[in-house]
Formats: sequence, C-alpha cells, structure tokens
Amino acid sequence: MKRPSAVISELVEEALKQAQSSGELPRFNIPDVPIIKPRSADHGDYATPVAMQLARVTRMKPDAIARALVNHLPADDRVGNVEAQGGFVNFRLATAWLQQQVEVILEDGEGFADSSDHTGRRAQVECVSANPTGPITVGRVRGGVMGDTLARLLRAAGYQVELEYYFNNAGRQMRLLGQSVQVRYLELLGRDAGFPDDGYQGDYIIDIARQIAAGHGSSLANAGWEVFKERAEAYIFSMIRASLKRIGIVFDSYFNENSLYEDGSVWAVLEALRQKGLVYEARAPECDDDYDGRPDEEDLEVTAEGIATWIRMRSLRDVSKDKAIIKFSGEPTYRLPDTAYHINKLERGFDLLVNILGADHIEEAKDVKAMVAALGYDAAKIRVPLHQFVTISEGGETRRMSTRKGEFVTLDELVDDVGPDAVRYFMLARSPESHMDFDLDLARRQSNENPVYYIQNAHVRCASIARTASERSLNMEGGDVALLTDERELALIRKLVELPEIIHLCVEELEPHRLAFWAHEELARTFHPVYEEIRALHGDVPESLAKARLKLFAAARVVLARTLDLMGMGAPDTM
Repeated sequence: MKRPSAVISELVEEALKQAQSSGELPRFNIPDVPIIKPRSADHGDYATPVAMQLARVTRMKPDAIARALVNHLPADDRVGNVEAQGGFVNFRLATAWLQQQVEVILEDGEGFADSSDHTGRRAQVECVSANPTGPITVGRVRGGVMGDTLARLLRAAGYQVELEYYFNNAGRQMRLLGQSVQVRYLELLGRDAGFPDDGYQGDYIIDIARQIAAGHGSSLANAGWEVFKERAEAYIFSMIRASLKRIGIVFDSYFNENSLYEDGSVWAVLEALRQKGLVYEARAPECDDDYDGRPDEEDLEVTAEGIATWIRMRSLRDVSKDKAIIKFSGEPTYRLPDTAYHINKLERGFDLLVNILGADHIEEAKDVKAMVAALGYDAAKIRVPLHQFVTISEGGETRRMSTRKGEFVTLDELVDDVGPDAVRYFMLARSPESHMDFDLDLARRQSNENPVYYIQNAHVRCASIARTASERSLNMEGGDVALLTDERELALIRKLVELPEIIHLCVEELEPHRLAFWAHEELARTFHPVYEEIRALHGDVPESLAKARLKLFAAARVVLARTLDLMGMGAPDTM
C-alpha cells in the first residue's frame, strides 16, 4: 500500500505543474511538497502548507495559490473532498477507498505496512555495546530496545539490516574484572588477598569465582589475573546474551574492539590523520581541560615527559580545544579506535550506520564523525540517536544504582518482575531526549492505566470476537466492507491505515518512540470505544453487517499484532 501522504504529495506537485501551464501560477522551481496531519479532524485527514511557502516566490496570497492547486488537482480514487482554507489545502480520504483498505490489510496480513522505499539498501544498527564486566543493567537496556525496535522498523521500510554489538575485552576495566574474580577465588581457598581499588563488588563476581573453584579446585592459585579475566568474560558475555534474548534482542554480529588493533586499523587511521597534518604531540595536562583521564602511576614512571598525541579538532569542527587521541601513557582514547571502527563499517558497504548512545556521548560522537569525514569518508551516513538515562522507581522512591559497587537492577530482575513486554514498552515510550523513570508500580498494574495492558487488550478483544464468531459458526466470508459506513468505523479504518505513515516517520527521523506513542494514544484509544459501541455479534445486527464488522475487527487485529511485533512485544489472544 502506498502511503496516502506520498500520493497526495505527488498530486499536489502535478497540480502545481498544471497551474503553471495554465498561467494561473507563475513559473518557479517546484519544491518538495510537505504533507502534514492537521491537529483538528475538522481540517481533514491530511493537509499541505505549500501555498504559504510559495507566497514570497510567486508574490501571491496563500489563499489564491491554494485555490489554484484545488482547481488543478488531478482526480484520484484515494482522495475524497479537497478544500482550500487559510492558505492550506486540506484533504479527506475517500470513503470507498477507506472501506477497501480493510480488504487490503487482511490480504497483506503480517506484511501489512511493509514498503519498498529502501529496498536494496543496507543498514547497520549498533546498540547496547556494554563491555563484559557485569550483568546487563537497566542503564543499558533503553538503548538496546531503541536499537532493536529501529532495526525492525528499518526492515519494514525495505532495508537489509544488521544488528551489531561492539565490545572491548581489554583495558583497565577488564583488568579490574580479572583481579576482582581472582581475589574472590583466593578467598574461597582461604587465602587473604587485597581487593583492588575500584574493583567489581557484585555478587556475580563471587558466583564466577565459585564456578572456577568448582571446576579447577586450587590449581589456579598461582595463576595471573588474565586467566580469571578470560573465564569471567566468557561467563558474563554468555549471561548478557541470554538476558537480552529474554526481551527479544538477538544480535546478528559481534565486533571486538581489539580486532582493530590486531589488524593495524587503529594505527593506519593515526598515520592517515598525521599525513593530513591533523595530528601533533604536546604535553598532556597543560594542553586541554578535556583530556580523557589521567594515567596510572606506573604509566607516569614510564613516560615521565607527559607527551600525548592530539587531533586538531578545532580545524575539523566548531570547538574551542583540540582533543587527545593518545594519552601520554601510550593508550589511545576512544576517538581513535571509534574512528577506525566507523571506517570499518563504511567499508563493509552499509548505506546507513545507526549508533545508539547515551546523551553523555554527544561530543564524542561529533568528534568521531569529524575525523571520519576528514579522512574522506561519507560521515553523513552515520546517524547517532542519543538517549537520556534510566532510573527505577517504586512507591514514589528512586533506587540508586552503581555497577562498580554492585548496586544495580539487572535486566533479568526487571523482566522477572514486570515481564519482557513491559520492559520493552516503557523503555521505548518516552522521547529519548527525556529522562526515563521506570515506574515499577505502573508496569505491574493489570488495568487500562498501564499502556502495555491497554494496547495488548485491544488485540485480546479482537481475538475474542473471532472466537465467539467461530463458536456461533459465523465467519466473515462474503462480508461487504461497503457496509462499514458508521463514522466510528471509518475513524478506526483511518487509524489502521496510518501505520505505514508512522513507520515512515520513525525511519526518516530515527525516532522509534513515535510508534509506541501512536500505539497507545491513537490506535488503542481509537479502537476501544469502537469495540464497546459498535457490535458485530449482537442479535439486532444483520448478518451481512456482522460479516463486514468481523472483517473490520480482523483487520484491526492484524494492525495491532503488526504494531506490537514492531515494538518487539507479544500479541496475546487472552489475558
């Protein structure tokens, strides 16, 4: 099904050409025609403000331009009434076309709202990307749900999509992980060992140590921390995968940051930047307040000069300071491997790269894009949706969390408490620019106050109607959708055919939360009153009309199931 907004946009473009040919409008370059949804249903289903935008170039009043468009608009069976009003051209979808969309939805089934807009294009979505130092916590889940939902939406829009997890199993954090497990292991053997500063203190560290002790006894008592790091990494990463799978997130690929060092990519990027005159060496702490972390004491002893390597970021984008890309410890900052990683992704042939990050990474993301562009790559393909942090509240109180101290709520705990569908919906529902307060009390509620229950109950009601009809040996075969003339029925159909528009908007803006908002505030809120007021199986309803309404509720069931699936949620038949 072609989106009505796309059809109307093409019709308006043709009307502009015809109005120019007739002399009713002067010659000008025809712009892209914007199509919007009017705030009030009194103004139609769609509208265009293009007449107001053309007022200056045509030196005409918007109303006159709008009337010219109406006069020259080609006929189309999808469009009913058209009127010029206040400089806008308002469109109403034709009733006969709306009725027929019930049949279209039923015929398309699970594929309803799929489009070929981006067929032949490849997209990659990277999200979560937590290093394997502990269980996946709620702080990482929001980006994961955003990324997975966006991947589903991109597939619906025709993209071939790869969902990727980027992680690093080296560096200081992983050393601390290995040392933390090593100490707990030695403690299980009855040996005293000093716990490392900033070590990981969660119970899962003890669980890993117990597993190692059970399998190896005391044979690893003299082993280095590296041995414990390897075993802890394997244990934790297996746990992360299993936890994410519980909410329907399964990655197509995993990319290890270390591979960028092993194949020389990081150093190739450094040399390429140096060849372009974008790199220099200078003393570190004095040069930049934004220097990424101070080295350990042993690093100071090795490189007492304190010389770091810098990127001339001021020449690449509008910032006041250059940025370090290699610390004076000799260890690259995130900018260098991240640049190599994005170049790797571009060289894999993706047309769109989506990297879901927390809002605290906004400047880092801009730096990396600038470095990628400086090396001659198309950085416009890189898109970075950002999200604010997540907190958990219960009984009006917020729970404080710290991964390092072992004070956190894991994804598994959250799923055990409220279920996977609630986790996904609540993580998705708010604009990523807004702080997410996950209200446990609301998520547990089995009532219409809970948006998860409200949306899924609409699907349950559709399934219930189908079961009852089957029990009465009534099917929808031969149902005539032309009998769906009640304005409430037509309002529901209007809402059902909006799904392709919502998918398009989510994909173009990379804003999957719009789907969650629409599902609750528009689709479900339109459906429930129709279910309660429009009877399909009441004794007073003629069989012909009952069959038509069964088709309507079956079409609603298709759209509800499709919407829930795009959000990674289940579509239950009973509750």
